[in-house]
Amino acid sequence: MGELVAVMAAASFAAANVMVKKGTTASSRDNGVFVSILLTAAISGLIVIAAGIINGFPTLTKEGVFWFVLAGVFTSFIGRIWLYSSIQHLGSVRASAVKRLNPFFTVLIGLFFLGDPLTIPLLIGMLMIFSGFIVMIIQSFRSSAKGNAAATVEPGRFVESHSMRSKIVLTLRSIANLGYMYGPISALAYAVGYALRKKGLLEIPDPFFGTMLGAGVGALIFAVMALFQDRYRASVKSAFFQFRPWLFFAGIATSTGQILYFMALNLITVSSVALIASTEVVFTFFLSAWVFHTQEEMTKTTIAAAFVSMTGAAVIALG
Repeated sequence: MGELVAVMAAASFAAANVMVKKGTTASSRDNGVFVSILLTAAISGLIVIAAGIINGFPTLTKEGVFWFVLAGVFTSFIGRIWLYSSIQHLGSVRASAVKRLNPFFTVLIGLFFLGDPLTIPLLIGMLMIFSGFIVMIIQSFRSSAKGNAAATVEPGRFVESHSMRSKIVLTLRSIANLGYMYGPISALAYAVGYALRKKGLLEIPDPFFGTMLGAGVGALIFAVMALFQDRYRASVKSAFFQFRPWLFFAGIATSTGQILYFMALNLITVSSVALIASTEVVFTFFLSAWVFHTQEEMTKTTIAAAFVSMTGAAVIALG
């Protein structure tokens, strides 16, 4: 049963990835992240109320609330915002592959801050994940170079495309592709947030309450930011005055995936859940190519790098 729930969580996250891409372009001012945060708070809140009526509400402690609030800053605000931006700029498949950096950073946090031992499987898994990420960046550089070279060549005229100046320009343009900056920051934020949430669960063993509180904190910070920045303000207005089906259902899928993920953790081991969750890349590829037809540019190199990262996450989970 737990394995099935974990598979459903991976499929839900994959569906969210693809729907965010369907509902946005790289220039969209609103990518639906605020709606998804609100939906997570609402859905998890309903579960807390229902479970509280049936089984009683959890006993709260100051320490537990503190850790959940701090976890919400990293997961529901920083992690969620940068994840959605990564999908918006990179596409669902690449963003899902970059998301595999999450266990990479989790291992690093364990090594440097929690005193966890470095084992051979952990080292191999980390190298595979990081290698997949680097391969995607290199592939992006090459694609950008080809595209820009083709755009600058006039018919009947030979253009020296390998000058130092052109290489510098192409490099800067590739670095400007923020998708490859958003993804790692999101993965790091989620890794830190999950570690903090684990501390909160030791004080208040109710993951749904932690999710509700964290999402509420994320929504509050987002609303405060909307007072000072137009982009945040546009997202808040869009959430209440403009119904965008793809982004709304992406928020539902994200919230559902998070809830199913926590349910799976209560049924099977953490390593088993992490292993199954890494199949999100496969689901994302399938949904993008054959169900939603997002028309993303997916080369053999991109697909191979995604599967290398997924395998690395599996090695870490099994190790």
